Amino acid sequence: MEAAEKGCFHCASPLPKSGNFQLEIHGKVESFCCPACRAVTQTILGSGLDKYYDHREGPACDTKNSTSVSAELSLYDSAELQREFVKLQTPQQAEASLVIEGISCAACVWLLEKHIGSLEGVERFSVNLTNHRARLQWNPESAKLSQIFQQILAIGYTPHPYHPNREEQLYQEEHKRAVRRLGVAGVGMMQVMMMAMALYLGDNFTMEAHIETFIRWTSLIVATPVVLYAARPFFIAAMRDIKTRHLSMDVPVSIAIGGAYIASVWATLFGGGEVYFDSVSMFTFFLLIGRFLEMQARHRTGLAGNALANLLPAIAIKLADGVEHLVPLAELKAGDRVLVKPGHSIPADSILFSERASIDESALTGEPLPVTRHRGDALTGGTINVDQPIEAEIVTESQQGRMSAILNLLDRAQADKPKVAKVADTVASYFVAAVLLTAVVVGGAWWAISPEDAVWVVLSVLVVTCPCALSLATPTALTAAIGSLRQMGLLVTRGHVLESLAQADTVAFDKTGTLTLGKLSVRQTVPLADLSIERCLELAAALESRSEHPIATAFSPYFSTAPSEVQNTVGAGVEGSVDGLTLRLGKPDYAAELYSESSPDTSSAATLETPDETGLCLLMSSSKGPVCWFIIDDQLRIEASEAISALQALNLKVVMLTGDQQTNAQRVANEVGIAQLEAQMTPEAKLAWVNQQQQSGSRVLMVGDGINDIPVLSGAQTSVAMSEATDLAKTSADAVLISGDLRKLAGAIAQARRTRAIIKQNIGWALMYNLLALPMAAMGLIPPWMAAIGMSASSLVVVGNALRLTRNPKGF
Repeated sequence: MEAAEKGCFHCASPLPKSGNFQLEIHGKVESFCCPACRAVTQTILGSGLDKYYDHREGPACDTKNSTSVSAELSLYDSAELQREFVKLQTPQQAEASLVIEGISCAACVWLLEKHIGSLEGVERFSVNLTNHRARLQWNPESAKLSQIFQQILAIGYTPHPYHPNREEQLYQEEHKRAVRRLGVAGVGMMQVMMMAMALYLGDNFTMEAHIETFIRWTSLIVATPVVLYAARPFFIAAMRDIKTRHLSMDVPVSIAIGGAYIASVWATLFGGGEVYFDSVSMFTFFLLIGRFLEMQARHRTGLAGNALANLLPAIAIKLADGVEHLVPLAELKAGDRVLVKPGHSIPADSILFSERASIDESALTGEPLPVTRHRGDALTGGTINVDQPIEAEIVTESQQGRMSAILNLLDRAQADKPKVAKVADTVASYFVAAVLLTAVVVGGAWWAISPEDAVWVVLSVLVVTCPCALSLATPTALTAAIGSLRQMGLLVTRGHVLESLAQADTVAFDKTGTLTLGKLSVRQTVPLADLSIERCLELAAALESRSEHPIATAFSPYFSTAPSEVQNTVGAGVEGSVDGLTLRLGKPDYAAELYSESSPDTSSAATLETPDETGLCLLMSSSKGPVCWFIIDDQLRIEASEAISALQALNLKVVMLTGDQQTNAQRVANEVGIAQLEAQMTPEAKLAWVNQQQQSGSRVLMVGDGINDIPVLSGAQTSVAMSEATDLAKTSADAVLISGDLRKLAGAIAQARRTRAIIKQNIGWALMYNLLALPMAAMGLIPPWMAAIGMSASSLVVVGNALRLTRNPKGF
């Protein structure tokens, strides 16, 4: 009879009348609803994971639903199907993004990570409790994906390939449950409060006994679903915390709600004493409001990442022999030509084949205005074509594109937990213990002084000092700030970035590709013959159009005439004929040979006056003499000078670390306004400089982009990679400047400082409120209903203050 009342040991479903599925566990016979649940339990116990049943806060998901789809698992071994959610890094290493259905608490995450992580061939398996998303790294040669899925099903969970729509469905289900609980608590609170007002007035005026009894019983009936349904998550979490000997805010909340309810039920059944149904209902309602707002902020950040993934279209228009074909996104390969109509998303990273295009990149960069792209320019998958149909050639598949890389980095940031959040959790845990101890002491004192008031005083102490605000102080601020920074154009990829950005006092920049664009351009043209600057550039562009040398890219914007008889001399330059004129372009000595041989009286390269400019000096000559000088240099970012000024306005020391020559580096430093310069530095020297600064007490923020910056990006306390950086640099960095706008750095630091200030305000407010309210409640000056309002108001103040971070700081 007892087993029938308990239900299935694994999933808590009712036990069938026929069938006898039992298993001895720790010397006790347990019953199961079916052989599948018994098999799942045997798997868990056989893996040495029996502590799962001690930590879980709810029943496992229905195994029968999992086993009904097990026959389809072999489909996930198909390479075509895996292309949608699996990234094959090497033949021996693959990574998949999954959504796990059936997770209800931290014990589920523990079980999944322990069991799946111990399987042969699985290198790493991590589960995010917030969004139920999992990252699986495994060796496809040692284990099939279907086998891993089968093991997840075997312990009672259902795996799905990750897709934003699936995660949004989980969010919607959580939102619906929260709204239902909030609705029950709200309606119950209003009804009970109306009846409570009658009881309060009855204390001052004569109320007949049978009317008072009727109101009490009515309040009991209305408050019961509030306690048993709306407040159920608090009781479940409290039981889990007690079993694991870890105190959280759910423990005093559950004691307060449960204690007040039981005391009120006792007073209603046996008469005498006060009832607190109004306080219980109000407390539950306001506490649920605080958690609902926290959930909304958390979902907002998760949906922001999903919005990025949803930018990639499900289908694309593929061009084959001039004919349009609608194909799934997964079928596009590098080299395919696609047609993108106005208002449609670019299906994958590609090269523009049309003459020009207007592209909306606001989802990536935060810039509201479309940007103009020309033939040969790179297009990012997920950006939107604005005004006319365009053709583009795919260069990478969607799963290897820039958008996928950004989403992977965002997942990593959400998995990390900042130090300040860990400290807040620790403080809250000790605070809960102090509250419980205080409640016992206060209850004992009032029981000796005035036994009839002891219950409501203890209830007030538990309610008024509930550390809800303290627990919400940090996570709400961090969630709002990370979302705000992403909208500004800075993608945070590690959890500690906000606190370390706020503490930074030194910003170190790499030069090439960071302060500059990393692209060679013609900075100055000095004609030496009777030719215009425009004509000189056209002639040079014609010569360089047949060259593969990086210098040729500096002249490509000026190309208009095709050359003939072009000859490249390695390490010297190029010679050719343009419009019947023989020309040379390259090193001064090489170019001067052309006219020295035909006109010995003409000045040699040694006698020519080189322009007094830093950069690479190239000479173009004809058979008659020198034609012009070109000064080639890396192009400075337009916003670099303004960005440096903004950082210096925040009292930050700005330094440039570069491997370039002193003269070139000094010119860039002077143009952008950097006073301290370290030139001709190797990657090891950069890292040594940063380590020395940090050992002396400085907090360094390093900004770089290249492979040579990877050591210093990894060694700096905080590091930011540019959007054009190499994949290795992005992986090593703590954040990625996806907007590519250096001015966003100052805004990000200002926002990080605001975040730190708001976290301090929230924690300070929460502690001050509790320290002031505790003695008042202990002295009996705060009734339970007022304690519920005070506690809820404190939580709402904290959440509202944190949500201010969704707005960008002034001036940025």
